[in-house]
Amino acid sequence: MLTFIGLGLYDEKDITLKGLEAIRDADLVFAEFYTSALTGTTIGAMEHLYGKKIVVVDREDVEQADQILACAKDQNVVFLSSGDSMIATTHVDLRLRATDKGIGTRIIHGPSIYSAVCGLTGLQNYRFGKSATVAFPYKKQISEAPYDTIKVNKEHNLHTLLFMDIKEKYMTINQAIGLLLSVERMRKEEVISGIAVGISRAGSEDPVVKADYVDRLQKYDFGPSLQSMVFPGKLHFLEAEALIKLAGAPSEITGEVP
Repeated sequence: MLTFIGLGLYDEKDITLKGLEAIRDADLVFAEFYTSALTGTTIGAMEHLYGKKIVVVDREDVEQADQILACAKDQNVVFLSSGDSMIATTHVDLRLRATDKGIGTRIIHGPSIYSAVCGLTGLQNYRFGKSATVAFPYKKQISEAPYDTIKVNKEHNLHTLLFMDIKEKYMTINQAIGLLLSVERMRKEEVISGIAVGISRAGSEDPVVKADYVDRLQKYDFGPSLQSMVFPGKLHFLEAEALIKLAGAPSEITGEVP
């Protein structure tokens, strides 16, 4: 049996009771933190609470999956990841490969940034389009993919959730805005002007949620990571009110009545 367990957003205590029971009943516990991370805890703290030794695997281990699947063939194995476990495509692939080998699978869901952002900002979940990750430049080349995602979503009056890169170090909202502005200047377009929302440490006791015009938001101190941000489409009047009251947005922003 291979059980996928989402650990939630911030620390070892975000796990559900069902997930905790599954870990304690497992023969082996694997975990990956390359798709996301729990910045409010450590492996040691997780092992102490869960009562199990955790084997941390990297992307190659998960994509090849030989060790995990071999163990799951005749043992009770759990696979841990931040957030909700089936968000990452590599996890879906692992589940399909297990199914092909006749290994039973199940999923125990955890809190996800997708729903947390809606709760923290007041933005309505059904009004989000495609999400994207702002990556660190590769060989000085800035990816334009997140900029294009914002552009297409805005054309369809949809919000865009952006994740920050976590390779080697955690990207900040300030850095992400700088990269997006670089693309905007290069292309001589005006896509990301207006209001944006930054979120830091969702799931913690002290999350930061701030809405403002992009040029001012770039200078705001969001504190420690993980961070994400939203570029809204046209706001519903309740969304505008929520951003003003919950995220400190400028009082002059307005929303539309559908």
